[in-house]
Amino acid sequence: MMKPEPHAMHRWLQQLMGDWTCTSDCDMGPDQPAEQGTGTEHVRALGDLWVIFEGTGSMPGGGGEARMQMTLGYDPEQNVFLGTWVGSMMTHMWVYRGTLDAGQKVLTLETEGPSFKGDGATARYRDVITLVGPRERTLTSFGQQPDGSWKQFMQATYRRK
Repeated sequence: MMKPEPHAMHRWLQQLMGDWTCTSDCDMGPDQPAEQGTGTEHVRALGDLWVIFEGTGSMPGGGGEARMQMTLGYDPEQNVFLGTWVGSMMTHMWVYRGTLDAGQKVLTLETEGPSFKGDGATARYRDVITLVGPRERTLTSFGQQPDGSWKQFMQATYRRK
């Protein structure tokens, strides 16, 4: 556990490092137009095993600027990616557990937290990071529906500066 050698999946995370600009579309609910947003993100290494994403962006609905921080690493014993996400607009810390597809282009992160319906319930969410190319990636967020299906509610496109 102390001083482990970096795994190939740790090296996979390193390609996310750098400075990025972001544009996003967020579903604002039934009969509402999608809300567009913009932002920036700086991704840096924490040693050879973790990456830290630090972002700023506009809030949907004109709610000002938001600040976000995400951590991602890989646990070779469990064969999963692990991480967290926090934002200045909420009190919940999202804890991720995820897997990379066979083509090593799509990282799917599963999490659970407060329902966005504001009903006090807990809901399951999925954030999917897709590598489009060396200078572009997307983050697509889904919420699990009562029937078990997944509904997209946000997509962000990141372009390397």
